[in-house]
Amino acid sequence: MSHPDLLGYAAAFLTTASFVPQVWQTLRTRDTRALSLWMYLLFTAGVALWGVYGILLGAWPIILANGVTLLLATIVLWHKLTEPRES
Repeated sequence: MSHPDLLGYAAAFLTTASFVPQVWQTLRTRDTRALSLWMYLLFTAGVALWGVYGILLGAWPIILANGVTLLLATIVLWHKLTEPRES
């Protein structure tokens, strides 16, 4: 494995791991009121596109990181979209 790949895997791990606390908090409290719907919509779409980009390049650090991040972001987005609206 090359040094650039190791750097890519380290960056992928750190950026992906940064979403775990938000997902944990969302699953634990079921509260997404403080989260921006538009931010999560745009972010999730961007992560999906990064994943496709990684697939086209055959770049495993990009593919793996964005696949896991897409799953985590989708969990939060799902909860945000299904959260009851306040009157």
